Amino acid sequence: MYLPPGFDRLSTLTSLGRMVYHTATGEPWLTPASTSDSNNLPTLVFLHGFGGGSSSYEWSKVYPAFAADYRILAPDLIGWGQSEHPERNYQVEDYITTIIEFIEKTCSEPVPVVASSLTAAFTIRAAIKRPDLFKSLILTTPAGLSDFGENYSRSIFAQIVSTPILDKLLYSAGVATSGGIRNFLENRQFARPERVYQEIVDAYLESATQPNAEYAALSFVRGDLCFDLSLYVTQLTTPTAIIWGQKSQFTGPEIGKRLANLNPQAIRYFQQLDEVGLTPQLELPAVTTGLIRQFLKLLSSDH
Repeated sequence: MYLPPGFDRLSTLTSLGRMVYHTATGEPWLTPASTSDSNNLPTLVFLHGFGGGSSSYEWSKVYPAFAADYRILAPDLIGWGQSEHPERNYQVEDYITTIIEFIEKTCSEPVPVVASSLTAAFTIRAAIKRPDLFKSLILTTPAGLSDFGENYSRSIFAQIVSTPILDKLLYSAGVATSGGIRNFLENRQFARPERVYQEIVDAYLESATQPNAEYAALSFVRGDLCFDLSLYVTQLTTPTAIIWGQKSQFTGPEIGKRLANLNPQAIRYFQQLDEVGLTPQLELPAVTTGLIRQFLKLLSSDH
């Protein structure tokens, strides 16, 4: 699987299995002269969203830009990428719990966390549960996918995928293939299909074809991991900024603005990006990097 220069894979144990994460371990980020200083760098965590073949690759065009100033941690969440894939029907609490456990195991002080889509919604709930672990949140398209009473699990696709046997057949034949992944990226995840290049497809395919990868993916597609974020967001106290792709097909920016308006004390910045879909970190990585850098400064000064 793709690794940026100077990064390596390490792992830590959670209650659901081993979680692999990417962090800088060598040149050009860590040189013999800088190794002692690197221990004093603040930590910055990047959490990927969900979909067929999702993994920490989703942030790999962004997090190296911060490696000179931060100790970067970019995990594959349980059931995705190179992390363990237990055979289970995943639930919302599984991810809230393992996000908290990961930060507890790898960080010694409150950290800024950058997170994407449904995982960003889990991260809000993790920060509500354990505010002592989070310094700030920078979230791209944070949505529970059943927000303000919408019920994703009633959608036709979710109903089809809820059919035993048929679900795994659909996954292996329609999702975990190069053509299936490219089609989804070009038509659903990205606003501009020409921004999808072969390395992205290959990285998603490698994650999607890991043994037992279908369990987490099908839990997501069935709607088992969806919830109404509007019922929780008012409890958030961690300083937060939101980036929202205007062309996000799953939840548009109007949902994001409604969520942000429920808690302006915590959600202090909302930035819409035009002509961008669900993952601005892959479509416009330089712009996303610049916004994250800006929000890290603003939220730190607000704090």
